Amino acid sequence: MKTFVLRPAEPERDFEQLAAWFSSIEDERTTEAGLKEWYEKHGQRIIQCVAEDGQGRLSGFYWATRNKREPTQVDFDLFVQPEQRRQGAGRRLYEDLMLAVEAAQAKRLRINVRDTCPEGLDFARRRGFSERSHRIMMALDLETFDDRPYDELIARLEGEGFRFTSMEELGNTEEAQHRLYDLNETTGMETLGASGERSWESFEDFQQSVCQSDWYKPGGQMVVIDTATDTWAAMSAITRLEGNDHAYNLHTGVDRLYRGRKLGQAVKVTALRHARKVLKADSVHTHHNAKNLPMIAIDRKLGYTMMPGTILMEKNLEQES
Repeated sequence: MKTFVLRPAEPERDFEQLAAWFSSIEDERTTEAGLKEWYEKHGQRIIQCVAEDGQGRLSGFYWATRNKREPTQVDFDLFVQPEQRRQGAGRRLYEDLMLAVEAAQAKRLRINVRDTCPEGLDFARRRGFSERSHRIMMALDLETFDDRPYDELIARLEGEGFRFTSMEELGNTEEAQHRLYDLNETTGMETLGASGERSWESFEDFQQSVCQSDWYKPGGQMVVIDTATDTWAAMSAITRLEGNDHAYNLHTGVDRLYRGRKLGQAVKVTALRHARKVLKADSVHTHHNAKNLPMIAIDRKLGYTMMPGTILMEKNLEQES
């Protein structure tokens, strides 16, 4: 076994490498500047460490974040360079992480592992983690996507009194943001396979975490309003993250009272059109809980193809005490 030295990562010294590693283990690119900004804003909730080999070269890291709403829950990433695996770095990092989360009085640990990485899944299972959920990724080539067949559907829905608009057209006012928040929360909690937990602590948390983020583009926050009742019936949020050539469809949801009318398909098409015409993206990525079969079926119909996903693994630390 090699000797590894563990130390906290330093932003100016290490974050360029950490950003590259995050980009390799996640589906979206992480920039050094973005990682530094995130650490500056949320550093009080983050526990992190890097491993160096005998030559002082970075071999791996862990990055753990205490959940904002449930501080006793810790979500983490742990990564070791492929050529330095099975030499003790992963074990040392995990042991140090366990000491750190014990000191933080954590009760639950969670990690997302690639569903195409059997060694990562085995590493987690051997340490007492079990599968909580499976998230799949899907991608659509916008250059070959034909949206014309949906013109008739959107025209029919407009004739029935549905208004297709965006947060930008609505002025991105606080009132509109509040209604977007309500629709996000409701449809998110009701998604098949979801935990039923709220995504944000409050509307103010939603404003800060979403509406004030660099990735939030009001023109890509598509909504459908029932003009007869002024009810927000459906939404589809899309953006293009810094450094990516593809757009990302964050969430598509339909109020339960309006399901079965193909509003999900229609509003998602308006988001895809925005990605192609305004964001100038050549493709779109999205994620789904593997149990959310209705939305997966919609994306398959639109032409999305399946990509590797992640498995959420969880460990209850209270059961070990």
